[in-house]
Amino acid sequence: MNPERLKEILAQARHETGKIIIGQHEVIEQALIAIFTGGHALIEGVPGVAKTLLVRTLAHVLGTDFARIQFTPDLMPADITGTNVFNLQRNEFSLIKGPIFTSFLLADEINRAPAKTQSALLQAMQERCVTIDRDTHPLPANFTVFATQNPIEYEGTYPLPEAQKDRFMLKITMRAPGREDELALAQRTMTEEAPETLLARGVVRPVIQAADIVALREQLARVVLRDELTAYLVDLVRATRSHESVMTGAGPRATQSLIMAARAYAVLSGRDFVTPDDIKAMAVPVLEHRLMLRPEFEIEGLSVTEVIQQILQQLAVPR
Repeated sequence: MNPERLKEILAQARHETGKIIIGQHEVIEQALIAIFTGGHALIEGVPGVAKTLLVRTLAHVLGTDFARIQFTPDLMPADITGTNVFNLQRNEFSLIKGPIFTSFLLADEINRAPAKTQSALLQAMQERCVTIDRDTHPLPANFTVFATQNPIEYEGTYPLPEAQKDRFMLKITMRAPGREDELALAQRTMTEEAPETLLARGVVRPVIQAADIVALREQLARVVLRDELTAYLVDLVRATRSHESVMTGAGPRATQSLIMAARAYAVLSGRDFVTPDDIKAMAVPVLEHRLMLRPEFEIEGLSVTEVIQQILQQLAVPR
């Protein structure tokens, strides 16, 4: 399979997903980048902006299975991973697999569960396997976590541990659609063209099978990233650690994530080489959730996005 095939598949997946998800082109691109780089995504958005529908649609388009977990304060780790149950007929324990044994997992409102339950995802996200009663069980090769959180309602929530946030390759921000897109959605509601109806009718076609995703991921390594751009990317990540407003900067995992994301973004743009604009385009999604600002700067109203933009403006761009 060659890089041209990867470009073609990504373009088809973006087109098919766009039939269901209206007016979220950047969000669709970032979700595809997370999938085809083998990463995980943290999705932030108010209720009703189609976060669940996005993941369901992507699973259909890419020929994978899908599961959803609603995180609540009483959710236990075994509710996610599964447990061994004694079978009286066979006189042995048998594994009852939890919803984590899937390809695309939607962890809905992940910050509503306590840290103990959130940490049940850590091993799965990093190693793509789950340990239950000392036995390790592999997860599908395409295992991808899409975790959602509500940015406006924090009562009764538990902040994600820094170690867990760092394992999310991207933070995808889903905003309300523009007026024209929302008008189009309103006109399609309660018709045969409603997004949920189209998905149920099979109007959206799978563009590949699940087994093809791993082979397509390997093509990203062939996307050219010049040495001077690699140095620019490394300097960008390192600059987050020394900026006066930043208390905790991005680590080496962010560097790796930004390299992969920039390569995937280049392919989505129809190129087999990375440009500085590709790195700039992915800087905020990759770095935003990894930075912690000093309290005095937060009080002044400075945002993490503004800090990243400041760093981008200060860094010299390679010619």
